[in-house]
Order: sequence, then C-alpha cells, then structure tokens
Amino acid sequence: MIEVIDNEKDWKQILLSCDSYDFYHTYDYHLISKKADELPILVTYSEDDTTIAIPFLKRTIENTAYFDLTSVYGYAGPVYKNVEKSFNNTLFRTELEQIFSELNIVSVFSRLHPYLKNQAIILNNMGQTPTLGKVVNINLTLPLDEQRMQYGKSTKNRTNKCRRLCNVVLAETEEQIDTFIDVYYENMDRLQASKDYYFSRKYFFDFLKCTDFETDILLVQHQETGEVIAGSMFVKTNDIVQFHLSGTRDNALNLAPANLFLDEMRVRATEQNYEIFNLGGGVGSKEDSLFNFKSSFSKEHHEFKVWKHITNNDRYQKLIGDKEVDKNEQFFPLYRK
Repeated sequence: MIEVIDNEKDWKQILLSCDSYDFYHTYDYHLISKKADELPILVTYSEDDTTIAIPFLKRTIENTAYFDLTSVYGYAGPVYKNVEKSFNNTLFRTELEQIFSELNIVSVFSRLHPYLKNQAIILNNMGQTPTLGKVVNINLTLPLDEQRMQYGKSTKNRTNKCRRLCNVVLAETEEQIDTFIDVYYENMDRLQASKDYYFSRKYFFDFLKCTDFETDILLVQHQETGEVIAGSMFVKTNDIVQFHLSGTRDNALNLAPANLFLDEMRVRATEQNYEIFNLGGGVGSKEDSLFNFKSSFSKEHHEFKVWKHITNNDRYQKLIGDKEVDKNEQFFPLYRK
C-alpha cells in the first residue's frame, strides 16, 4: 500500500517507526525549507512489516499541469523499517511509479544520505544514483583520544593554539543568535556565495524552534577582546550530528577558529553518546580545499550519491523543447536549467 502524507502528525509517526532518520527527513525541516510554490510530502509504502518513506518538496512546473519532486538542502532519500539486503523492490517500484503517474510527476531528484546503507537497495532499477563525491565522518564511537589521533599535524597544532586564545560558548540568547547570523553573512560575503545560501534571519530563529531535532550553535569567543570570531550550527537527530551552517570573521581567519568549534562539538557529541559526526564534503561535492580541511579531522569517508529519475520521459523531452542543453550535463532536471 502506498500513500502521500502532507500533515505533521502522520509524518512524525512514520519517521518514529523507521530504523533511523535524520533531521533532513523531518516535517519541521521541510516546512522551513520550502519555497512558496513547494509542498512538503512524504510518500509512504507499506508491505507486511516493511515500511519505506521518501520525503520530497513537490514543485509546480510553470505553465503546465505537471509537477516534479526534489529534496531539501542536505541528505535525504528514503528511510525505512525492516529493509534487508534481500529486499525485492519490484512491488514497491510498481506502486511508486503508479503514484507518480497519478500525481502528474515528470521527474524526481533527491540527495541521498551517506549513512543510510539500504537506500540503494530500495531505489534499485529506478533511474540513476550517481556518486558525486565523498563526505567525512568523525566516528564518535571511538574513544576521544583515538578520534584525535586521526587529526593532521597542522590541524592539531592550530586547534591547540586557538583553544589557548579562545573560549567556546553555546548560543542561548537572541543577541548571541543574531551575532552568529552576522558572522554567517560576513562569511558568505567573503565567499561570494549564491543567494540560495543567504537564509533570512527568520529562517535561523524558526530552525531553532523546530522540535523534531535539536540544534546547537557554538560560538568561538576571543578571550582578550570578548569578540565572537566564529560560529557554527550543529544539528542532532537520533545518533547523528550534522555540521550544518558556519562562519568565521574576516579578521580572524589566521586563528582558524573553525578547527576549534569542530573539535569542541566532537567532544560534546561523544560525551552525549552520539555515534556519527558528519562534516560533509567539498563545495559542489568536489574534493577541494574545503574537503581537504574536513579530511584533516578524520580518514573515514563515505560516498555521497543523488537519485535522478525521469518518470514521464515524453513530457520531460517536451519540457526541454528547443532549449540548448547538453544531454551529458549533470544538472537535473534539464528543463529547469
């Protein structure tokens, strides 16, 4: 049986029944992430004692009666209960394609979760699941000293130096949260980031009000001046901690305070019995300087995949129409390029 859920109560109930999930799968996160023309939905499939649920943002395709499905910023894809390696997805596939047809869905895109291992089994023979890059995990089940042994020499030295000069505090007041947002915006300005990364101030405060997961903002404060020179949001769900949004003041880059807030979160999360600390990957999933920075904290890497599925090929090609697009282009769906 398959159904489409768009209300918080049923959505939450389904997630709680699954083996594991992350904040990227929650109703709360979809609600604060959606744009004006997007509807959060959870496509849910049940077969005997097996459950599969895939969250999406349903988007209108302009000037048509059709829609496509995409995922939130982050790592989503299917969550599940009692899906083993031997799972045969034939019936699931049939029912999923049927619901896509009924909903006038042309294409489906989702960023998959590097730590939910059976997503590939669920999506077998449905579109493509290319690997875009790698993400870095600090294994919090290891003792703290063993975790730190994986740090590169420079990372250890810079972390130690910054810890001598700075304190790490948990942002709790509105003023502290506003300061973090200022630091984040300054960081985005320096990186000349796209407008998609300039989340509104309301977004940050709404994020912190979400009850489906827990969010910590750690601030790095210079001991001598009292200035907050860096900060980061860390999102905690079940046994997973995600390194979400962060920033460093331009005048503090030489102190490498990002080393300190990552090191501090690692220690706190280990003491709180979390198991996975996902640092993510490079910009655009490339193995770039950002990826190398994250890799200096841990040698444990996981593949990051996406799911691309054309559910109505005739309509998909018509939507591309006369647009000059490279059919080998990675962008998906091509008609939105």
